[in-house]
Amino acid sequence: MLDWGRETCGTLGTAEAREWLCANGIGGFASGTVAGTLTRRYHGLLVAALAPPLGRTLLVAKVDESAEYGEVMRPLFANRWADGTVDPHGYRDIEGFRLEWTTPVWTFACADALLEKRVWMEHGRNTTYVRYHLVRGSGPVGLVLKALVNYRDYHSTTRGNGWAMKVEQVPHGLRVAAFDGARPFVLLAEGAKAEPAHDWYQGFHLALEQERGLDAREDHLHAGTFRATLQPGATLTLVLSAETAPSLDGEAAWQRRQRRDDELLSRWLEAVPAAAEAPPWVRHLVLAADQFVVSRPLPDDPDGMSVIAGYHWFGDWGRDTMIALPGLAISSGRPEVAGRILTTFSRFVDRGMLPNRFPDAGDAPEYNTVDATLWYFEAIRAYHAATGDDALVKQLFSVLEEIVRWHVKGTRYGIGENAADGLLRSGEPGVQLTWMDAKVGDWVVTPRTGKAVEVNALWYNALVAMAAFAGRVGKPVEPWKRLAAHVRAGFHRFWNEAAGYCFDVLDGPDGNDDALRPNQILAVSLPESPLSAERQRKVVDACARHLLTSFGLRSLAPGHPHYKGRYAGGPWERDGSYHQGTVWGWLLGPFALAHYRVYGDRQAALAFLAPMAHHLDDYGVGSIAEIFDGDPPFAPRGCIAQAWSVSETLRAWLELAAA
Repeated sequence: MLDWGRETCGTLGTAEAREWLCANGIGGFASGTVAGTLTRRYHGLLVAALAPPLGRTLLVAKVDESAEYGEVMRPLFANRWADGTVDPHGYRDIEGFRLEWTTPVWTFACADALLEKRVWMEHGRNTTYVRYHLVRGSGPVGLVLKALVNYRDYHSTTRGNGWAMKVEQVPHGLRVAAFDGARPFVLLAEGAKAEPAHDWYQGFHLALEQERGLDAREDHLHAGTFRATLQPGATLTLVLSAETAPSLDGEAAWQRRQRRDDELLSRWLEAVPAAAEAPPWVRHLVLAADQFVVSRPLPDDPDGMSVIAGYHWFGDWGRDTMIALPGLAISSGRPEVAGRILTTFSRFVDRGMLPNRFPDAGDAPEYNTVDATLWYFEAIRAYHAATGDDALVKQLFSVLEEIVRWHVKGTRYGIGENAADGLLRSGEPGVQLTWMDAKVGDWVVTPRTGKAVEVNALWYNALVAMAAFAGRVGKPVEPWKRLAAHVRAGFHRFWNEAAGYCFDVLDGPDGNDDALRPNQILAVSLPESPLSAERQRKVVDACARHLLTSFGLRSLAPGHPHYKGRYAGGPWERDGSYHQGTVWGWLLGPFALAHYRVYGDRQAALAFLAPMAHHLDDYGVGSIAEIFDGDPPFAPRGCIAQAWSVSETLRAWLELAAA
């Protein structure tokens, strides 16, 4: 359990800087700040996935609670307004905030009364529970709960401007229909009096959106007020739902939430040998990992699954899914989840490529990545290594063969093998195909056209894996071994003898790129390295000296003229620094594993991961951020919870603990 007191909660700056997240396993989520203020357009108590795992729509922004104790009415909420004021200051009554695994819990102290509030989501349903429990008091507490609603795409902002929603009373609460054709949603609380309302609260100020150079003003509709009186020891549960018949039993719903967390941890402890010695922060990561795993039902596969790349604003991306899959599913003791995701994505292979992104609007998948497909091979290899499941390898083998054929003969965006050295090239003007994919308008920040080092490390590993797969399914092995040997021989071209590390890209429009970037660490950390032992050590040393920080590797060495040490500003400035020095948390795991490979010091390698234990107390509490500033103190930025940051830290810790 992560726990904070008044030293954090009672100061607006520190309480706002910590954000919580609940997820429902179908793409929906609830999130906000410890202070209770809205600082992002993505904050809300019910962001429903109306077309799982996408179609995410903000339905309930927040609940403004007030407590009457004795003759005193105290606001327990706080709001930032567009005129620069903060009113009221309910965070001052927060005596404590804790994270019970992934469930945020507040305690409010009013004289001798102690009121507890917790928020969670029903797994598999667009339903959020907000439960109030009067832990102690010498008399009853009157609760007044004002529900503020909306109905918008979660990337946008709202101006009320006369928008009339239909709010009507139903048993135990209220039903809201935002407009004709909108999915209705309900606000319910058994044991409370519900009063419909229709008042637009205008001018919420979203401080972090202003910081990001985006629209920072928002309106929300006060749709209703709930009133109830709690005796000491009593509870009241507010149910916010886009489902037709959500359960009103808060106690049963909370037991289901607890039972799921307990089962996930119990299964992990039974399935993963190194789990028994894991410290509490690693156990937190097991449950944090579950927040990214989502259903992606398909017409011919209703049990399809995928991975949300990051909260709040990412959907499911092919590259992120395949990188994160071993850590999220296998390292958490759920290999069957990995198998289902691998099967789901096999249905989307087209011209030898996996999709990079599934657009939020439900448009056709985008096939604009060179590395997602190669990570698919590594995810299958990791799954087979953990399970020995030859049946799945046999099922997918023809798909993998077809992928290799397309890569050899050539597919979209100039992706194809160079027959002379066996290496993969990729890139065309105006596209960004590697994971360093920032683009602003027509400006591709890091095009990396040519033969990228990590792409070819993955290509080599894919061919080695295919040789092993062929042996498992009774197919000829030697052709795959010959292809892999050809790539290994060609890979020596990446070595930059003068610098003592690898070129980042070969044969680009301007020749070879000698910028020191972290991509080459994968040529050491992946199961099969095409580098000699001496060169592996030199790569690790170069990354350690120039790229390593407490929370990951810089995307560019500080000495480079394009280095940016801070990720800040509007979209142009932020995307311009995204891969030009910004630290990426997901690379800390591969670095630790690479360091162990070349030095064999288990404790030293584990020590590289230790700062993440403190990071779980910060930013997106209980999870790991997407990125960090390149300059000290390496402030967290970007998404508050990123799938591959969590997964690669968890995977690396467990592999090193078991070494």
